[in-house]
Amino acid sequence: MQEYRTVAREGVHEIEINKSRFICALAPAATEEEAQAFIARIRKEHPTARHHCWAYVIGAEGSVQKASDDGEPGGTAGVPMLQMLLRREMRYVVAVVTRYFGGVKLGAGGLIRAYGGAVGEALDTLETVTRRRFRLVTVTVDHQRAGKLENDLRATGRAVREVSYGEGVRIEVGLPEADLAAFRSWLADATAGTAVLELGGEAYGDA
Repeated sequence: MQEYRTVAREGVHEIEINKSRFICALAPAATEEEAQAFIARIRKEHPTARHHCWAYVIGAEGSVQKASDDGEPGGTAGVPMLQMLLRREMRYVVAVVTRYFGGVKLGAGGLIRAYGGAVGEALDTLETVTRRRFRLVTVTVDHQRAGKLENDLRATGRAVREVSYGEGVRIEVGLPEADLAAFRSWLADATAGTAVLELGGEAYGDA
């Protein structure tokens, strides 16, 4: 997975269908524990609601996918919510749809559309961000050249993640894998061949 989408921050979007209120709360979640804590918090915020259906997707590859109908007929709430998150390529995200029953039964098809639709509308309304996979590299350079190099890195749109000072200055940069060869050449030119480049692991950052 070279990139994925997630929500920028927590948010809430409400729709009404046949007098029932469907309140969709979305939040970023790095772990299952964070997702479950968010679900528990929403339950406390709406203690009189009949249902708190939820779904979450954790992992850049979507390795953890869970959903709950919370008392609605099986497969009519959590699954359509999860399917909407996956269709939109959302990761590290949790959705809770709180329903206040309005007295009119919607039927299985109506519930599927309502719960999936609540998540879809919330994603349309709230800000989403794309995160792209980067290779982490550490550049070590002398103090004399460090300030200019850091400025040049930022000016050329490269993601400077961390700068630490010791005998030399270590600058951690996130690069798309395809840019590594070009970056080596650029770095050699920018530092007259004095910088040392170390390859690190991988991480995701804002695209």
